[in-house]
Amino acid sequence: MARNDSSKVILYVRVSTDEQALGPTAQRAAAERWCAARGATIVAVHEDLGVSGGAPIDKCPGLLAAVDALEEHGAGILLVAKRDRLARDVIKAAMIEQLAHRKGAAVASAAGEGEGDDPAAALMRTMIDAFAQYERALIGARTRAALGVKKAKGQRVGGVPFGYRVGADGCTLEIDQGEQDVIRACQSMREGGLSLGQIADRLNTEGTAVRGNASWYAMRVHRILGAEA
Repeated sequence: MARNDSSKVILYVRVSTDEQALGPTAQRAAAERWCAARGATIVAVHEDLGVSGGAPIDKCPGLLAAVDALEEHGAGILLVAKRDRLARDVIKAAMIEQLAHRKGAAVASAAGEGEGDDPAAALMRTMIDAFAQYERALIGARTRAALGVKKAKGQRVGGVPFGYRVGADGCTLEIDQGEQDVIRACQSMREGGLSLGQIADRLNTEGTAVRGNASWYAMRVHRILGAEA
């Protein structure tokens, strides 16, 4: 049971690199609905954008900050939109649960996965974490298989930098003028004093296209600008 104030919530948001589903905006919206239904308030938000669910805890600065914020704000809930936002690794998820408990809080999912303190709820949470880990491994296996097929055909298997596209031969990179224009716009806004987050917000507001119909966020802008540095 959480010892801190369960009406105070720390929200943790995580998005993997180029992930299309359940972006930061959708995660925040799900969390706000959860809090509204329970009379709770989000007192702090911490994010790991462009970070895999299988990354070690020490490679998730936003997650560590969220755990520390529990004690700082006396918050009784560490909230995620879904369990797989917490981690896609059973051991890592269990470690986070223990860290939160030591801070006087409990981990909750806005999707309602494994709610409760009884043994059945604990088992359900472990099963959900296990399936998330399995899904990550399955995606990795499929990706490796697909890359193997492309390599056998002599096609490009490496990533395609933003601003370029794969040519008709399936190997040569060609300039993507539309994406190059976006890069120049980001550089101009950065030189004008805008933060990475502000640039991302403007791109989203203007409906600027991004690969996979995903949303812009600070880490994505950072990668684009870093690649051009």
